[in-house]
Amino acid sequence: MAERIISFSGAPYDGYAFPQILESLASCGVTHVEPAFIVGYTGAFDESAFTPAQARQYIAWLESSGLGCYAFSSHIDLGREDAVDVFKGRMDFAAALGAKVINTNAAARAWSDRFFRNIEPLVRHAEQLGLVIGLENPGDGSDNLINTAADGIALLDQLGMPNLRLNYDAANTISHRPANKPGGVIPADDALLAMPYCGHVHIKDAKVTPEGYFFTPLGEGDIDCARIVQAVAKTEINLAVELPLRLHRMANAQPKRREEPVPLAEIESVVRASLAFVKQHLANA
Repeated sequence: MAERIISFSGAPYDGYAFPQILESLASCGVTHVEPAFIVGYTGAFDESAFTPAQARQYIAWLESSGLGCYAFSSHIDLGREDAVDVFKGRMDFAAALGAKVINTNAAARAWSDRFFRNIEPLVRHAEQLGLVIGLENPGDGSDNLINTAADGIALLDQLGMPNLRLNYDAANTISHRPANKPGGVIPADDALLAMPYCGHVHIKDAKVTPEGYFFTPLGEGDIDCARIVQAVAKTEINLAVELPLRLHRMANAQPKRREEPVPLAEIESVVRASLAFVKQHLANA
């Protein structure tokens, strides 16, 4: 296969401007950024963030930095009444930046009828743009069409759409369906189950405490990221490291952001360590 792309999400840089994010990632040896537009993970935004003029600005910033954009995170519930119009606009934006994968949530189970109506025109649009839609399992404990890998596999088998894949994230599973509760799963086991159905993978680590779930450098949490990265190494899947350092999930799995952005030196230390971790375990697989 072509050289595997290791992207880094913009999530840890919540509160910093995109050019500063790119400069910092480049200084850490990162080659690809995954822009992050995720409600709850990052600052507020609306659809004005995804205009053609904004796309041209982002393209100029990317070209200046030398970083590429393979994956793009822009999570919404695809069962929303306005999901087709909203997500088409975000797909256009992602494709303009050169992305080949756009990651999002599937839908709350209560909105499943609308999801099944919406997904066909969305996948058709993705095909026209040369994009894969990566459906990501959530982390907030709600009832979703994809609570675990088995749900995602069943959904993709039912739909049979080549441009619709999973973007599995084991550090969401650990808070969404904890192994010690009914319906829970072991995150790394579930990640490996999902792998054949993935078009992309998110890697992040989390430490479980009585106060909630705290995101850590890779290898310092309870996810067994080494096992997941080694499994990715046996595939042709690209991956992104997602380090939402400004937030943690409370014991009820809801995200809580710090008031202030994480200091740049702290972010860069974690980015460098996590990039080295991924490269080590890809090589050792």
